[in-house]
Parts: sequence; structure tokens; C-alpha cells
Amino acid sequence: MSEPAVPVVDWSVPPQERDGTALLVALHGRGADERSFTGLAGHLPAGTTVASVRAPIPEGGGYAWFANRGIGRPLPESIGRTAQWLFGWLDAVRTQHTRVGVLGFSGGMAMAGGLVLSEPREFDAAVLLSGTLPWDADLPEEAGRLSGLPVFWGRDTEDRVIPADLVARTGTWLREESGAALTERTYPGAGHGVSAQELADVRDFLADALASAR
Repeated sequence: MSEPAVPVVDWSVPPQERDGTALLVALHGRGADERSFTGLAGHLPAGTTVASVRAPIPEGGGYAWFANRGIGRPLPESIGRTAQWLFGWLDAVRTQHTRVGVLGFSGGMAMAGGLVLSEPREFDAAVLLSGTLPWDADLPEEAGRLSGLPVFWGRDTEDRVIPADLVARTGTWLREESGAALTERTYPGAGHGVSAQELADVRDFLADALASAR
């Protein structure tokens, strides 16, 4: 199927209030929609505009970012097409903003990971929550790919939704190969969700990461 010409976006502030703010592109989980992040801006540093984007593929009463061959395993052509679609939209809106970050939860983490692997210099920060990077999807993953990029990776180690082998591979690459400026946090009891403490840690991370460019 083809993507909508223009993404459906739930903005945290109206157009006249976005100039000069940092932009956080928020990508929801599989089967959810752009309303997943309603209220997120209230947990972030002042001066942050949240653009929560609806994924392009209808699925399960909500939407998905890509077709896959199992949880956390995108089809290369599908995630690549969605990445091009998102970058086209981002090019049109980013001029209003001082910095750009991306946040992804679950399936949205795989999509956010696909974006930063594809074009790491397009972002000033990445927040990766309760998911995996998109392995074996024909995306660049050489050592140092995310050199200097501030990355926050948060999860519950007992979260069983995402396959353990993909989580382990993600951890090894982020810590040892990516070159990212990695902040890693775990949240016992959060399950496949986001805790209040995690939101506070994300706020603190973004307050620093989006305050200055790399």
C-alpha cells in the first residue's frame, strides 16, 4: 500500500508557538496511533514541541510502521519506504525548530532506530524505549555509525514482548559499537510500558541533549 501524502500528526502546540522550539518526533507502538503520546509534552523540558506521528499501515485497530517477518524484524523494503516518507515530512517542518530529536516506543523504537541508522546526522538526540533496533533490514550498522549522538535506551529487563535475542543484540551494539553517547536505564516492574521515573529520566536527558547540537 502507499503512504498518505501527508502524515497525520498530533502536535503539542499550535503552529504559531513552534518557532524556535526543540522538536521531538514521537513514534508510537504497533497497533496504536498518534494519540498514544497525548500529554507527553507536559513531562518534557519547557520549549519542546512534540509531533506525534501516525504510522502509515492500518493494523489491529491502530497502525504499524512497517510490515515484518516477526516481532522486531522489519521487511527491509517496508521500513525503508516508511523512513523516506518520514524524512520527506521532517524536511518540510524542521526549519521552525532549533534541534530535532526522535522518540520511539516498542515498534516505534524499531522505526526510530531505522531513522537514526539511515541518517544519524538528521537528529540531535534519540530516545529508544522498550524495543529493539531493526536488525537485518539492510540498514547501515557499522561501528561508529551513531558517533557522538546522544541516545537514551530505557526498558524493563523482564519485558518479554520483544524477543530476548534482539534486545541483547541491541544492547551489545549500542554499548560497544555504535559510538553513541549512550544513557542506559532499566525500570523493574515497568513491563512493556513507560514508568513515571522513566519519563523523568527522559526529561532530564532531553534537557541536556537538545540544549546544544553535537
